[in-house]
Amino acid sequence: MPDTLLTSPAEALIPALYAPSLTEYIRRKTVTVTVGDVPLGSDFPIRVQSMTTVDTMDTMGSVEQCIRMIDAGCEYVRITAPSVKEAQNLENIRKELRLRGYNTPLVADIHFTPNAAELAARIVEKVRINPGNYADRKRFEHIDYTDASYAAELERIREKFLPLVRICKEYGTAMRIGTNHGSLSDRILSRYGDTPVGMVESALEFLRICEDENYYNIVLSMKSSNPQVMVQAYRLLVQRLAEEGLKPYPLHLGVTEAGEAEDGRIKSAVGIGTLLEDGLGDTVRVSLTEEPEFEVPVCKALIDRYTHRSATAQPIAPLSSALPYNPFQYSRRITHEVANFGGSNVPRVIADFSHQPVTAHEDLKSIGHFYLPVPDKWRMNDLGADYIYTGGTPAAFMLPNGLKEIQDYAVWQQSADQQNSFPLLTETDYLQARNQPYALQPRLNFVRISPETVSQDLFEAVKDATNVVLLTETTNTHAMPALRRLFIELASQQITAPVVLVRGFTHASDDDLTLYAATDFGGLLVDGFGDGVMLTTSAGTTADEQKQYNSVCFGILQAARTRITKTEYISCPSCGRTLFDLQETTAKIRQRTDHLKGVKIGIMGCIVNGPGEMADADYGYVGIGRDKIALYRGQQVIKKSVPADRAVDELIELIREDGRWLEPVAAEI
Repeated sequence: MPDTLLTSPAEALIPALYAPSLTEYIRRKTVTVTVGDVPLGSDFPIRVQSMTTVDTMDTMGSVEQCIRMIDAGCEYVRITAPSVKEAQNLENIRKELRLRGYNTPLVADIHFTPNAAELAARIVEKVRINPGNYADRKRFEHIDYTDASYAAELERIREKFLPLVRICKEYGTAMRIGTNHGSLSDRILSRYGDTPVGMVESALEFLRICEDENYYNIVLSMKSSNPQVMVQAYRLLVQRLAEEGLKPYPLHLGVTEAGEAEDGRIKSAVGIGTLLEDGLGDTVRVSLTEEPEFEVPVCKALIDRYTHRSATAQPIAPLSSALPYNPFQYSRRITHEVANFGGSNVPRVIADFSHQPVTAHEDLKSIGHFYLPVPDKWRMNDLGADYIYTGGTPAAFMLPNGLKEIQDYAVWQQSADQQNSFPLLTETDYLQARNQPYALQPRLNFVRISPETVSQDLFEAVKDATNVVLLTETTNTHAMPALRRLFIELASQQITAPVVLVRGFTHASDDDLTLYAATDFGGLLVDGFGDGVMLTTSAGTTADEQKQYNSVCFGILQAARTRITKTEYISCPSCGRTLFDLQETTAKIRQRTDHLKGVKIGIMGCIVNGPGEMADADYGYVGIGRDKIALYRGQQVIKKSVPADRAVDELIELIREDGRWLEPVAAEI
């Protein structure tokens, strides 16, 4: 790497205490937590877990599902225990599993019911409690606390929580203190707001009680359905543990209510993958609205990427000072506008057609541009790419207005229409051409750079350029930190040119490509870096693959909350509390509403995962009893006890009342 990345100190803002290193892959060192015969912590592999969806009172159904999960690779199995009767039945489930030769540790999931937690802690290897509702009931009230009244609340919590701590200590039971963004208590919301700071403090209030009792067999989590918030909260938690001198407890990583299919995988990878890149995380659960055994391969794919990371990564120049951006609060990197890149523009999507000549109108259908022969017009859907990179073979026809073409510099120089196409230059090309008349496009030029080879001369050349967008890619297996290091250097040199992120995964499976791209792009986007994305293709890329790449790019931008192009579904993964067929209902709601761009709909199986965990949603569909649904507008219940067979129609009517309903297009374009 050039000396420039070693010698230019960044403006000091934030000390990076939340990760062992931002330039090397080093897993964060933690204490070891004993969970049955499968210990957890940095001295052991990152563990895989999931959660049953069968009613906990269905002993044999639960056992069979546990076995499917374990056979798929689950190292911990979580089971809901919403009341004492379910907690008692954990013993029957555990006994049957042990009789069949399965010794995988079981985890009881507790909400609202300390007596169920205290019973479960005597039966299973681990209990999970939610500090937002273990000792509090949510009334959605804002309370002005004095220091004395807040201290009295903490003492009340201590009295409720101490019995569980002492039982866990006596029985050798592990505990996860698992904060959820959507179920913070009124007390926390009143003092700290709906913020990562509030999420962290919610857990620390309970953790300090544990440490006072010399109980340390603890795992921590900071989950949210918003990957941006989730990443910030985990980072802040690690920082606060270090600042307060608390023990470095293992972290359970997960994005709550991620959803299903591609969107669920992307959202999970943006959150979980970003933290794994920084060496954080000791056990992973991917929350998909699918059968729990289907979550396991996704967990493994995310984890396995780091098995040999430290041995294969190229060295990255270490940071010479604190970070020039805040990793705990989103703020987009300040850039100047070049054409429709940078400034206040949303990140752009570039489709790579450099290996597939664009010879017919149909070639653009895969990236959301549709030619209609009868009116002789183009139409574009919400996932219409903004640019195509055609490399050395220009498109054979005039492109639609919503799509622009990028060509290799040598080809562009020979182009008859240099005003409506844009050149891609190497660093050498640009340094030679920048002072020559008519050698560059007056409005927009793309310059390809790499963190490993970029020169100080290039930095100086683009510092004041108003018509340059940088395309950056890396060959480093530790790609996201390598690219992040480049952005830190750009900040230190006060370079505000827009930057497009480029990655390629030509040898990855379709599923792995989705997860890897979401990690590498998403990890940068959640920190405010990146004004566009491009996934590179290879010879033989099919139209279906091109469509997938395009969909993945838009999905990542949506998951990172940087460009909203489609309906978002915040749906829980189902568990034994679920009061309807969640997968079938989610599919039905998606079928009726997936054309509502920018609308967020929460679909929750029960009241536990209801108004809290879908806090980010515009509308909510929540099971409150057998075949009974409550419909929400934001956090407010609008319709109670709606029969399930009418609930989707009633949901649509609610959206219509708010003026947000659009009639779907009759045929997909």
